[in-house]
Amino acid sequence: MTSTEAPQSRSSHFERRWFNRLAPAMLFTLEGKVAVVTGAAGGIGSWLSAGLAQAGASVLLTDRDLGPTQSVADELCAHGLKAAAFAADLAEDDAPQSIVNAARERFGRLDVLINNAGVNKRMPILEVDRKTMEELWVVDYRSVFELSQAAARVMIAQGGGSIINISSLNNVVGLEDVSIIGPAKAALTQLTKVMTVEWSRYGIRANALAPGFMDTPMNATHWTDPTRAPWIMDRTPMCRPGHPAELVGLCLLFASDAGSFISGQIMYVDGGFLAGSRWNVPPGAGLAEFLASRGRDPSDRIA
Repeated sequence: MTSTEAPQSRSSHFERRWFNRLAPAMLFTLEGKVAVVTGAAGGIGSWLSAGLAQAGASVLLTDRDLGPTQSVADELCAHGLKAAAFAADLAEDDAPQSIVNAARERFGRLDVLINNAGVNKRMPILEVDRKTMEELWVVDYRSVFELSQAAARVMIAQGGGSIINISSLNNVVGLEDVSIIGPAKAALTQLTKVMTVEWSRYGIRANALAPGFMDTPMNATHWTDPTRAPWIMDRTPMCRPGHPAELVGLCLLFASDAGSFISGQIMYVDGGFLAGSRWNVPPGAGLAEFLASRGRDPSDRIA
């Protein structure tokens, strides 16, 4: 064929509507989307908010106290991102609907809900009284149920959305004194599946992201505890705690079109914890390796 001849037409191996969106910048973009993150002033919530905003979403950060929540939102805005803060106590009956209303009033819609807020109190089962159980359960499970209901009604009217429930290793691993939040996270796992079964027809995807042991303020006491720190490191093949920023990738997969056929899944970001652990090393070896990798004496603690 000479340069003046027209190329012969041939069928493509790739459907154009799918091929054109394969670039990561297209797959993971959240431009034009609105996300709500609960517990957004905390270690995990603030980083998830940052990741969603970096992907182009307008993010409503919500937590019980406005001051620290506004501080996180202001920092995101200072980086040229779109964020706003809203104070809501998830223990209050009107909180779920007020959060959804705030997102719509501020940004006009709601596409992604991150149920991240949670409270914990470590107590043996025999010491848990009804008041404590109910105070934790209302935030760790009931508020997720009711906020998801309110969000889903908006998403259905819009044609779809994504709900991401932040679960935990305690969903499948029992730990002593973790007698309330562990069962609550297990309940979230089942709720995630039922959401998928009932709401997929409306274009709503629901998934759960389950972190392992993360380096957050809530877990700060783990890393100075002479028993827990080596126990965790010995059982985590990567021999280190996770950073909350390392949860953002999976969160964006769930929230964006990159995960358009993923729903009803519970995925773990745990440094290999659930894969198993080494048994040919002495107790404390994992912690020693972690500290040595950072040039610190094994007799130190992480903090």
